Amino acid sequence: MAQKTFPSFLVGTWKIENKESFEKWDLLNETTLKGFSYTEKNGEILVSEYLEISKSGKKTKYFATVKGQNMGKTIAFVLTKSDSVVVFENSGHDFPQKIMYRKISDNELWVTVSDKNNKGFAYKMFRQTASLVAVDPSVMNPEYDDLLANKLGGDDLGMKSYIWVILKTGSNTSTDKNFINECFRGHMNNIQKLVKEEKMIVAGPLGKNDKTYRGIFILDVKTLDEAKVLLQADPAVTEGLLEAEYFLWYGSAALPEYLPYADKIWKIKP
Repeated sequence: MAQKTFPSFLVGTWKIENKESFEKWDLLNETTLKGFSYTEKNGEILVSEYLEISKSGKKTKYFATVKGQNMGKTIAFVLTKSDSVVVFENSGHDFPQKIMYRKISDNELWVTVSDKNNKGFAYKMFRQTASLVAVDPSVMNPEYDDLLANKLGGDDLGMKSYIWVILKTGSNTSTDKNFINECFRGHMNNIQKLVKEEKMIVAGPLGKNDKTYRGIFILDVKTLDEAKVLLQADPAVTEGLLEAEYFLWYGSAALPEYLPYADKIWKIKP
């Protein structure tokens, strides 16, 4: 069986043949590509879809978030083939179930979007040279800082994916104060550990409510599974005093930049 390779050849801006429709991919690191699909009309860029390809362990996945479809949910496809063509599949999705990129040359791609019976549509894309690429909104930004943008790992819109965690009252109704205090001491210790590791971006309690919601976390990791592993070290969660619900959230890549200031404004350590 051929080893699956990461499709870094997608990096660049590609134009669909005979259409003002484009797909742009940036390589954030050796295991992550970020992209988006857009059209250009009267000099204005209209984004229709946000894309990501990321490798975690032996699996490589293609994530697509189409504006106005799937109730805003991100749909994941798994890399199943990457020798002569790159194929991503999700047999449980209604349509598409298969997305294929065939590299014709360094400057040409053939893309097929289909169901499990290979019914769908296909088109050719051409790599755009610097002189042909549509004006990028980030380039139009007079405040754009290339070094900062690369450091924070955002896409061309200055955004990135995080994991949003809602903490709810758990099923453990123990009244043992020593046990509860010990669990929440470990809860706070785990928060501080994750902050030092730059994986915990936001943490805080919620006000009283009728949903049993207790607090929120925003974690700077790529997948729900990674987030769940981090909270395995939180005894308030593992002992059932708190229950965690996990969501993929797309927000500003600049969010972590507030943290150095947060450590300079407290008088009593939280």
